[in-house]
Amino acid sequence: MAVASTIPLVANATEEQDLFSLSFEDLLDVQVDIASKTNETLSSVPSTMSVFSRKQIQALGVDNAYEVMNFVPGMQSTRGDWVGAVPKDHARGVYLDSGNVLVMINGERVNESSFGKASVYMPYIPIEVIEKIEFIRGPGSALYGSNAFLGVMNIVTSKERNTMQLVVGNNGRYGATGQFNSSFSDDTLLFASFSYDQKDGESYPQGVKDPLEAIYLEAGVDYKKLKLRARYNETSLDEFLNLAGYSTQNQHSSDNTFVGIKYNWVNNDKLKLDSSYSYTKHNISSAGLIAEFDDIPDFFLGPEWQTTDSKFETELSYQFDNQWQLAAGVEYAEAKQVKAGVRTNYYDDESMLVIIDPAYYQQGIVTVMDFPEFAPLKYTFETYSAYGQLKIPYSEALTLFIGARYDDVKDIDSKLSPRLAGVYVINPEHTVKVQYGESFRTPVTNELFSNDDVTVGNPSLRSESVKTTELVWHYQTSELQANAVFFYNELNDFINIEPTQSNDALFTFANSFNTQNSGIELDGTWQSSKEFSVTGTYTQYFEDPINASFKRFASLVSSYNLSDSWQVSLNLLWRDKVEVSSVTGAHFKQSAYSLLGGSLKWQVNAKSQLTLKAENLLGKKYNVFDPRMDNGAVAGTTEELSLHYQFNF
Repeated sequence: MAVASTIPLVANATEEQDLFSLSFEDLLDVQVDIASKTNETLSSVPSTMSVFSRKQIQALGVDNAYEVMNFVPGMQSTRGDWVGAVPKDHARGVYLDSGNVLVMINGERVNESSFGKASVYMPYIPIEVIEKIEFIRGPGSALYGSNAFLGVMNIVTSKERNTMQLVVGNNGRYGATGQFNSSFSDDTLLFASFSYDQKDGESYPQGVKDPLEAIYLEAGVDYKKLKLRARYNETSLDEFLNLAGYSTQNQHSSDNTFVGIKYNWVNNDKLKLDSSYSYTKHNISSAGLIAEFDDIPDFFLGPEWQTTDSKFETELSYQFDNQWQLAAGVEYAEAKQVKAGVRTNYYDDESMLVIIDPAYYQQGIVTVMDFPEFAPLKYTFETYSAYGQLKIPYSEALTLFIGARYDDVKDIDSKLSPRLAGVYVINPEHTVKVQYGESFRTPVTNELFSNDDVTVGNPSLRSESVKTTELVWHYQTSELQANAVFFYNELNDFINIEPTQSNDALFTFANSFNTQNSGIELDGTWQSSKEFSVTGTYTQYFEDPINASFKRFASLVSSYNLSDSWQVSLNLLWRDKVEVSSVTGAHFKQSAYSLLGGSLKWQVNAKSQLTLKAENLLGKKYNVFDPRMDNGAVAGTTEELSLHYQFNF
């Protein structure tokens, strides 16, 4: 498990110099509240968590927030096929397309209601704008509702920095990031961030590249008890892979717009009461190669969709005289699919159907917004929710957490998600936890109502659910911290894609199975001196993963301060072999492999630094299994080298 810094945000020059002298005690005392809505440390929090500070993330050498998952026990992120080659999460032995990990930015959900997965509409989140990433490993629906199923990733962005960063790299990469803030008074803070990243991409044997263009903008105002936030991002992932087809003509672009307001009504020693409203708009415009022909142009198809999310929430926390703490809230959310158009190069205007015939070829990919077969996708989910959690200090050694959340999704389902946890401090070095939680995921419009040449929806789907029991041992001293976690999941009504009876190339969705899985997650960090530290993780599942994935995987991260101005960090990812026969009968096999990465940082002076980052430094060629592919194989990313210059002001 990674740990995070709680060093306060002061002048940037001083902070960057402190990079080489952070105490291990500071890292262990990080405060987290994502898992309990109460301030806890990693030893006292009633969930299995991993937390990464800004400095740790930058030392890993990664570029995209999803890649940090690879250093979290029980989680992995790989590139796969959907409507574009987007990141796909593997969580606690489950590798599905349905969005079983809830992704949030500053506590606001990114997952939306058409595909469910955050990475479809937001496949790239630049690490340069991130202050911290918090992971809940396991259920989170008791606090966050649907999608907080097998895990939660909360990305906390920076708002108190003044810095500029320029980047160049291989594969035609270049970019820039800027972060600015100003305090006009004790009551007023303004901040803004921008990031732009572009690369031409690596060339692959299929005759395609994997280019990227990404824009991220964020701004906010804190005025007394009022907080205003706005965020916009846009990502293009053309060429490479889309809907199981490799083509230079593949197209994928997506964008998200978020605005939010939060007001603090009461904030004293006993009571805190907040209300908030947020609105998010998600757009995707995509077209992938569906079929190749010798005598007529190839067939492309994809969505032109827009969804919106509106949420009103009121939260309170209350400290009783006996030191019990209550966290509670009510929420109303509306998730709506507003647009459900199609992008294709074959279309008959008269019948309003996609017909693959030369007479209906459109001389390129066109957008049809009024597409009758997609009309059922224009659906609205209304959800009424309430949650509460009680923290009970039963004794000096034992703390109990009892909570539940009730979600009523109109005309779909209603779910109660309870959680129970006991945290027992044996002595200052040893803590044990017993945790139980239930989570669910509501089916999304694509699963319920899709109707195209790739998937057919199933309106009879039920919410899938999981019951998780965890036993945790936590150990820490001034130099060493370690965790061992055993988890057991009961998985019910799991939704998976299945070939239709009439066509193996056409998929539908079904509540396919009920099953159980279990495993162990180990992690530890040892700081032998102020100059050297090493962190390791290891995950072992006792049953085969749901959809072929890694049954075992591990990571190792080491950092060494060569001097007051130089730091080198190296990391190693190891993944077990994967061998399986795909739906079409093709045999997929990928031997176990390791990926080397890291960073070399030079503090040029008090205000500037130069960093060389590397991913897959040795250029390992490997494939990741994806059940949507005929042969099961999606090429992994190759070596990524980049040089970053940062100036603080």
